[in-house]
Amino acid sequence: MSQHRHHYATLTLAYDGPIATVTLNRPDKRNAISYELIEELHHALHEVQKSPAPIVILTGAGAAFCSGMDLDNLREITKHTEEENLADSGRMAHMFRALYDFPKVTIAAVNGAAIAGGCGLATLCDFTLASAEAKFGYTEVRIGFVPAIVSAFLLRQVGEKQARDLLLTGRIIDAEEAYRLGLVNEVVPAENLLARARERAETLLTNSPASLLAAKRLLKAYSHVELDRQIVAAVDENARIRTTDDFREGVNAFLEKRKPNWTGR
Repeated sequence: MSQHRHHYATLTLAYDGPIATVTLNRPDKRNAISYELIEELHHALHEVQKSPAPIVILTGAGAAFCSGMDLDNLREITKHTEEENLADSGRMAHMFRALYDFPKVTIAAVNGAAIAGGCGLATLCDFTLASAEAKFGYTEVRIGFVPAIVSAFLLRQVGEKQARDLLLTGRIIDAEEAYRLGLVNEVVPAENLLARARERAETLLTNSPASLLAAKRLLKAYSHVELDRQIVAAVDENARIRTTDDFREGVNAFLEKRKPNWTGR
């Protein structure tokens, strides 16, 4: 299949026979999630969905997989109105949902740090392969934010005790611990990561494409009612915390690389 027709600024989309690869491609920004990236990821997934490729690999260019929210966007958020916050939270939720509910098989090849929203992108794929250097973490509470939207998915993936640990401490874990928790299917040496992802894709390609689609459709049917409800609550909580003093303080402290001075307001 020929190269993509759409021109992307924040990612690349390439086809290698029946396998599509989406590479987050802002290495200088550690592939951070900007509004543009959210939009382009939707567009790329839509393009893959229409293509004959039954499998998509998601990876990052450079040292990081995805370092979470773009700093410029974070700066902007502190000045947003309630309506803007709700719309913005909704966009984030929509991006995670689009990946989680994607009808074709998804494989994340996590080449480096996958933090906050980036951890969501890495773990919401059907398969998550990680290089030994990869790091994972939901660091939102450390900057006065709330890991609202991803929490609904994380609970399903690792169970409540582990989810509470990760979400309340905001700690960063290495690939081995992510593997033990069940967030990662396999840890591979960095130089073999993409080859291993392709190998896994080749194995999946020996299955009936109709069966793969049907299995994913069934899994989606199991979870969607509960997820719909949880995500509505999560979007509200996500938008609400953005209006607090602690959120503004947390973001400013993070941007200024200093310790936050929490007031609890």
